[in-house]
Amino acid sequence: MQQQISYQIGNNLYLSITDRCTLECAFCPKTHGDMMVKGYDLTFDHRPTAEEIITSINDPAGYDEVVFCGYGEPTLRLNLLLEVARHIKQHGGRVRVNTDGLCNLIHKHDTLPELGDCVDAISISLNAQNSEIYDIHCRPNLPGSYEAMLEFLRRAPEYIADVTATAIVGMEGVDIAACEEIAKAMNVKFRRRFLNEVG
Repeated sequence: MQQQISYQIGNNLYLSITDRCTLECAFCPKTHGDMMVKGYDLTFDHRPTAEEIITSINDPAGYDEVVFCGYGEPTLRLNLLLEVARHIKQHGGRVRVNTDGLCNLIHKHDTLPELGDCVDAISISLNAQNSEIYDIHCRPNLPGSYEAMLEFLRRAPEYIADVTATAIVGMEGVDIAACEEIAKAMNVKFRRRFLNEVG
């Protein structure tokens, strides 16, 4: 079976560009060996090239958004993400990135100016109101991940017009109202997510 690089949900096209993650979230289906999303099997046999990803998009302008999102952290392949995002923009598409917000921590420099050049919207997984709860659910591989994510979230509006923080309803110890207050204090939008719901 051919690897599913792009998959459509509603009028959005999602791009699965990596199977690697910075986090090992306890709530992620991938952590439990489930690679299905809305009937699509996102199992990897290889990490796709920029050419393969672009070929899978067809007409970028034909979708409400083209979203970098799959069972992996898309910013781990930053240069490839930027190349594909520029192609989408050049062909009339709108780009959104769903991310854990650890891009600067991973790459050890400020990546927001680069992302701001070709990303219209970014959704950042806040997931908890403090580092203790975050560490329980998200199980980061890098120390200081929660603080790095908060700083990325705080600065993102300087470069990207549409910034949303998200947290998942029903997670033990997660105070959704407190998460929403963090987003409000940083002048970004907030969205409640629900387990296993993509879109």
